[in-house]
Amino acid sequence: MTTTIYLARHGVTMANQENRFAGRSDEPLHPEGAEQVAEVGRALAAKAITAIYCGPLPRTRQSAEIIGQIIKAPVRSDEGLNEILLPHWDKLTKDEIRARFGRQYPTWLSDPAGFSVPGCETIADVQKRAVNSIEAIFADNRGKSVLVVSHLIVVRALLLFYQQKPIADFRSIKVSNAQVATLSRNDDGLVTVDY
Repeated sequence: MTTTIYLARHGVTMANQENRFAGRSDEPLHPEGAEQVAEVGRALAAKAITAIYCGPLPRTRQSAEIIGQIIKAPVRSDEGLNEILLPHWDKLTKDEIRARFGRQYPTWLSDPAGFSVPGCETIADVQKRAVNSIEAIFADNRGKSVLVVSHLIVVRALLLFYQQKPIADFRSIKVSNAQVATLSRNDDGLVTVDY
């Protein structure tokens, strides 16, 4: 018996187009992003998906709801799939982050495993909570196919974990808006990753 999780990044937003860090802001989908995820819904329509899980922010919720309308699957919000918590970066461009917070952004780029700011999440923190959510989703949906819609950082962290790669490899995982990866678990408990 195989349990399949289709793992998708939300559709494109204006912040993505402007090279801004949307973070946990209420950034909605751009119309182009809505069309991207509608295409995902049409592509997944034949996959017998029984449920959709998403992070609580508008861009993931909207993405999940658009797909849910197409494939006729209910949408459930899961806090463990939320974006990384770096509130002082929210809505800033990458250049603004560099100007205001010195070495933080260069460290984020060059040493993702060592990046740590007081009061904020690390990638390891994100990975831990996201894996807990995915494991619960696997357990609750044995033998079924479901969709998870989340954020770039969350999707990267999950793909690293299930490929048994270190967080130092974070930048090697390329995930476009509305791109879909697949996590498949068989009865032996092993997870196969395809993306």
